[in-house]
Amino acid sequence: MLELADKWIWDSWYVEDQFLWHAFFLQADRALGDPEQRHWHVSHGHATSTDLVHWSYQGTVLKPSPMPAFDDCTVWTGSVVKGDDDLWHLFYTGTSHAEAGLHQRIGHATSTDLQDWHKQGLALERRGPNAECYEPHLPERWKDESLRDPWVIRDPEGDGWLMFFTARSPIPDDTLAAGAIGLARSPDLYHWSLEPPVFVGGFGEIEVPTVFEKNGRWYCLFCTSAPYWSAAYRETYPGEPVSGIHYLMADHPLGPWRIAEGHFLDGTPHCDRYAPRWLHANGRDWLMSCLMQQNGEFQGVLTDPVELQAGPDGRLELRAFTR
Repeated sequence: MLELADKWIWDSWYVEDQFLWHAFFLQADRALGDPEQRHWHVSHGHATSTDLVHWSYQGTVLKPSPMPAFDDCTVWTGSVVKGDDDLWHLFYTGTSHAEAGLHQRIGHATSTDLQDWHKQGLALERRGPNAECYEPHLPERWKDESLRDPWVIRDPEGDGWLMFFTARSPIPDDTLAAGAIGLARSPDLYHWSLEPPVFVGGFGEIEVPTVFEKNGRWYCLFCTSAPYWSAAYRETYPGEPVSGIHYLMADHPLGPWRIAEGHFLDGTPHCDRYAPRWLHANGRDWLMSCLMQQNGEFQGVLTDPVELQAGPDGRLELRAFTR
């Protein structure tokens, strides 16, 4: 478990380099008092580990830019990949003071050592021929313009890259069914084109998408909260609404995606774990997440890994951590 005495930590993402795991995460000072204020006083932290359990904190690696900039208000959730140029590439969510933090864009930074990062500027925003596929900020519909939580993977069928992200669609009449997983493509990690969403529906908000392949099937982990369930999904769910972690399934990373049937992978009324991340280590698949609530209080720590297994029907199951 990764816990800092003076900071809350929550959404996280991971890479391995030369047998050393690097965790990057959102962090904010506990001195703020109110954990809800953490979102607006945020930076990126960095820690390293050889076993995903015992971590060494390496300090702050990314902060909001000086004004004016698209990311001068907040730097939120992202992901890191190594490019063909032998650089590490960080993609992250940015908002600006000029827009009161309501319009989200995706930024880009590079590093040679995973510690010192150099911002490359704006990577993606709601612009271009496919912008109409994504909902703008409509206060009567939703709280913000959602374009955040980028997850980047190599295109399994080409030489380029795919970016999945949290978004919303203008199409569903029910705002609680307008949550979407957005898509962008790039040949080189520097130039991105916005594509139509790969999934829409089920929830008003589908956060922190994490796309991966296991046993020939594709999965997209995500998190959401009970108040954001659509009426249609509530009718099909075998129980009361919960908050936490669930997933989509598909035969191809571009879909068609479907919500996995049955109970949430990890959900409770008060939300124990949130912001899931998949990683592969020691020949097994693992779920990492942040611990949200315990005894009614926000915890702000990263959990130990939990093994992810798939049954014969492809449904995911969680197993207790064993060394």
